[in-house]
Amino acid sequence: MLLRKLISTSIQNCRHVAYVQGQSPAPKIREYFYYIDHEGMLFLDDARIKNFTSCFKEKQFLEFFFKQLKLNDTDRYRDTFPFLSVCGRERNYIRCDDLPIVFTHIIQADGAADMIGYAHAGDKMSVPWQPDRICMFPDTGRVYHPAPQRYGAIGLVRSKLAIELSSLFTFQNGEDRPPTHFRWKAKDYELDQHWWKETYVGKRSQQDC
Repeated sequence: MLLRKLISTSIQNCRHVAYVQGQSPAPKIREYFYYIDHEGMLFLDDARIKNFTSCFKEKQFLEFFFKQLKLNDTDRYRDTFPFLSVCGRERNYIRCDDLPIVFTHIIQADGAADMIGYAHAGDKMSVPWQPDRICMFPDTGRVYHPAPQRYGAIGLVRSKLAIELSSLFTFQNGEDRPPTHFRWKAKDYELDQHWWKETYVGKRSQQDC
């Protein structure tokens, strides 16, 4: 059930905007346009084929690109490309299937706190794993986890990892309602049901109403 929802659910951006990759709206400024899919893979927005062979894979580049990523606070392309990564004189505008931060794997090391990695940058990009603040929306099957504030304070959990984690949820209020508990390393965590409402996703939901 969760797998079917994850495959079929896609937040599509149907608006079209005119641009040319590398355009220069001002002296010494170049603009590029990117797309991040629900698995967290980064592509040039106008790439005709978007799959593993055409995504950016160089971890050093991904680390730098995502460290500069933030909400688009300019007056250019904000509605269609809500995120921005400024790299020197380059302005990289970003749109997403859902969110720019997609968590890909949990990092567990002896004697160290668990972390959750994102951006397909190996262990270079990660935040502390918070099992009490993971949330799942039953209507979409998508799973989310807190992210740094600069990214909107929330990130999507990629489908493969979400499916692995789904068996650890408890639904005391029924499976048509958000899960109430999450079991991690033999401990049951009561889930915070409200943290996401103050994030980018919560604000986006209010705008869509």
